[in-house]
Amino acid sequence: MKTKSLIVITVAVLALLMSACASTVSPAGQPAVRTLSVSGNGQAYLAPDIASIYLGVHTENETAADAVAENTAQTQKVIQAITDFGIDAKDVRTTNFSIWPMDKFDPVSGRPTGEKMYAVDNTVYVTVRDLDTLGDLLDTVVQAGANTVNSVQFDVAEKTEALKQARADAVKDAESQAQALAEATGLSIGEIQSISFVDNQYPIFDGKGGGGGVASEAAAVPIQPGQLTFTVTVNVTYALK
Repeated sequence: MKTKSLIVITVAVLALLMSACASTVSPAGQPAVRTLSVSGNGQAYLAPDIASIYLGVHTENETAADAVAENTAQTQKVIQAITDFGIDAKDVRTTNFSIWPMDKFDPVSGRPTGEKMYAVDNTVYVTVRDLDTLGDLLDTVVQAGANTVNSVQFDVAEKTEALKQARADAVKDAESQAQALAEATGLSIGEIQSISFVDNQYPIFDGKGGGGGVASEAAAVPIQPGQLTFTVTVNVTYALK
């Protein structure tokens, strides 16, 4: 029995050794390819031509029904003002409607009275395709009853070609880095083994200007869109030779 056990153990050890050796060579029996992985970046700088605004109406009242009714009437006026301004209906959509109870506070002491009030929020997402009108639009919706403006976000409607060029620049950047690293070790790069990329579709806002302003003397809200930066990152693995 001891002899059989020894044989089994020996066979198992040999199998493990053969498996370990096999992992160091390619299927063709050649040494594994040495590789170098790098990341390259490319950027596109564009002037924005569209803007998106989250604006809304916040109301508070003694009862939920009154709070909703007040909010509904006020929001309808805001939406009507937006469409009357010339914004297409497809560029206006509701993104949030919420209602919740809140404590009522004494106006003198500032302490809760134990009674409840109700708050209602209605948020509308508006896309503006003419930046020259943005300041006037904001002034218009505020006068119509909008009392919350959460953000103004700029973007570029058509950026396909710019991103295509940014990807090409990112590949060149990766190749340049790979060549420098390979040469530093006395080697050179061979064929690409793998490549992947990530587009940053959310632009980085550069508030330093350069994109032209939309503020006018008549606008109550001056807006400066500046310049947007879109970044593309590529990850490339090269064979070394």
